[in-house]
Amino acid sequence: MKIINIGSMNIDRVYEVAHFINPGETIASKKMETYVGGKGLNQSVALASAGAVVFHAGMIGEDGAILLNYLKSHEVDTRFVRTIHGPSGHAIIQVDGEGENGILLYGGANQCITEDFIDEVLNFAEPGDILLLQNEISGMEYILRQAALKGIRIALNPSPIDDKLLSMPLELVTWFILNEIEGRALTGKDQPKDILEAMQMKYPGREVVLTLGSDGVIYGKDGQYVQHGIFKVSAVDTTAAGDTFTGFFLAGILKGFKAEECLRIASVAAALAVSKAGAAPSIPMLQEVINAKLEEVPKNCNR
Repeated sequence: MKIINIGSMNIDRVYEVAHFINPGETIASKKMETYVGGKGLNQSVALASAGAVVFHAGMIGEDGAILLNYLKSHEVDTRFVRTIHGPSGHAIIQVDGEGENGILLYGGANQCITEDFIDEVLNFAEPGDILLLQNEISGMEYILRQAALKGIRIALNPSPIDDKLLSMPLELVTWFILNEIEGRALTGKDQPKDILEAMQMKYPGREVVLTLGSDGVIYGKDGQYVQHGIFKVSAVDTTAAGDTFTGFFLAGILKGFKAEECLRIASVAAALAVSKAGAAPSIPMLQEVINAKLEEVPKNCNR
């Protein structure tokens, strides 16, 4: 069983600021650093760091050698990474004094995914394999339909959420890994339990993982729920926390772990990522997660 990630790859320019910039305001950043990122790349690195064999597929521009080399250095299979004319995707990221982030994306090469390329990648997959998707690339609807026709199981992190994604055949998805904003967009509900119930009504038989920031995470399937709290760390940068969680959770699924263990491992990994700067560079290795001695914050999923 393989996991294939057709996902974005971005060059991240991270600016440390006192506060997020307001309309019409000019402020000086305290520091600027360049990292590799993109939800797709981050999640492939997290999967590989968690011990999974992952194949990354996507497009980079002529400036994208740093992205390709980073994936290779983390033992991600890059046979389906293509270089095209023009710029790679990139992000401008503000990080404030509390470690929170605001992100402006430019799609670049990520928006040049063609149907021929998708067919090439999916022909490599076999029924039962897992396809991981986010919403930072072109061709999403075609990918969903073709993968389902081939019997490939789909894990979707529906970020960034938009009207175009909401109109797609999301009933083809096996695992939804989403936050409250995305859950609200998909269901119209505000409370975590209401979102979980609505998702299971709308997409019966599917597995839903709803992350709640400082209030932990809830997993739901067929009316059954599992909850987990977060682990206490000093937050430095939350940029790749969700991507780290996604990668480690799916790696646990690949290993046959139960939902409770997948949530625990993914929550530890996300906590460690929050304690470091950068996107992909903040993602911990599996041994760090295993060795971590962190205090769990009591879960509060019923707020």
